[in-house]
Amino acid sequence: MAEKPWGGVFERPTDRRVEEFTESVSFDRRLYRQDIDCSLAHARMLEKVGLIEPQECRQIEQALQEIRLEIEQGRFPFRAALEDIHMHVERALIDRIGDAGRKLHAARSRNDQVAADLRLWVREAIDRLDNNLSALQRAFLLRCEKDSGVILPGYTHLRRAQPVLAAHCWLAYCEQLDRDRSRLVDCRRRTNVSPLGAGALAGTSLPIDRHDAAARLGFDGPSANSLDAVADRDFALEFAFAMALIAEHLGGWAEQWIIWSTDEFGFLKLPEEFCTGSSIMPQKINPDVLELIRGKTARAIGNLQTLLVLVKGLPLGYNRDLQDDKPPLMDSFDAVRASLETAAPLVEAVELDRPAIAARLDRGHLDATTLMEQLISRGLPQRTAHELVGRLVRKAMDRGVRLADLSPDEFREVHPKIDESVYDVLGPINAVAAMTSYGSTGPEQVEEQIRRWKELLSE
Repeated sequence: MAEKPWGGVFERPTDRRVEEFTESVSFDRRLYRQDIDCSLAHARMLEKVGLIEPQECRQIEQALQEIRLEIEQGRFPFRAALEDIHMHVERALIDRIGDAGRKLHAARSRNDQVAADLRLWVREAIDRLDNNLSALQRAFLLRCEKDSGVILPGYTHLRRAQPVLAAHCWLAYCEQLDRDRSRLVDCRRRTNVSPLGAGALAGTSLPIDRHDAAARLGFDGPSANSLDAVADRDFALEFAFAMALIAEHLGGWAEQWIIWSTDEFGFLKLPEEFCTGSSIMPQKINPDVLELIRGKTARAIGNLQTLLVLVKGLPLGYNRDLQDDKPPLMDSFDAVRASLETAAPLVEAVELDRPAIAARLDRGHLDATTLMEQLISRGLPQRTAHELVGRLVRKAMDRGVRLADLSPDEFREVHPKIDESVYDVLGPINAVAAMTSYGSTGPEQVEEQIRRWKELLSE
């Protein structure tokens, strides 16, 4: 039991099966940088308050940097007997510098240590995802210029509804991703609180400076309650929720493009370098990348549920259940990050099939709502105008023609207020041009939003 820092009270060695069951270093080794950074900050704080000598602090710093390098180079040995990344680093430190290394754990516990490590990891993960999200926003913004003037049928209930500019669709994704970024910013603020110095749960009687250690690590400050500091995983659950929602947004976009790339829709051509083939059907070019992005949504949602159940009913203080918070959290991060890193270049490389879109754009009487609104502007009640246009649509459907193909007399048969100016709003191009409300698909409104997004993403 000599190598176990908690072994003094024990008379019998730990069962091998227990060591294998309780180890976490197989996954929490990913926290090695954060753990070493926390140890460096803690050592410098201990030196400042006089709990270790300056020379001891220098020894600790040098040894920790050597350990960091060995881990990064794959030369560091990991063993289940040492349980976690904290004990591995501490054991290696003591082996190198003896008593100076033994002093480092003064005024801290693995309880506040792992909480601090995980907060640093989440903070870094948030920053990485924010960069990924902004890159995807820029990819959609580039598409706005590339697809300038292209009109697509907009859908409700997966039925053709009204015409919209392709750029309007791309800007819709920018809005979704921006809310995702906003949630991450908000989560980061609550994450960026230091639990170091909370100890096991009650704090310490030693003269430490928690504000100093927090500042050295870039935290906004120390946690106000030592008991809550070691028990809290709200920040991890909040991050898991933010990632689940990012995955939901990516899954919705992926589904949209999978549908649009089918022969039945034919709106866009996926780049072959982002597709795969079939082992039996030679002609197949499958949207596997988009399908996998859509599929990874399940992992993010499942991991969130795992974390919610994990903390359900835990009493105050640290409980070993919390050891299992890292695998689902890290898995969600890996899945969402990989999806985002794949999504941005795919968005840039895709091509809209303009001829195919234009050839079928007149289908579905997409201009019916604009016609109705013209009648409303002439004083007709909305419900009356709705009914009249419905009758006109039925007339066009029965003849298999567009609304614009109806004659002036056919319009006047429905209502005498309809004159030849009605043709000014008929057809997808005219219908789109008629939109003037803020945030609409009208060309001027879309250009205004493109300018706005250029400014936002250049900051």
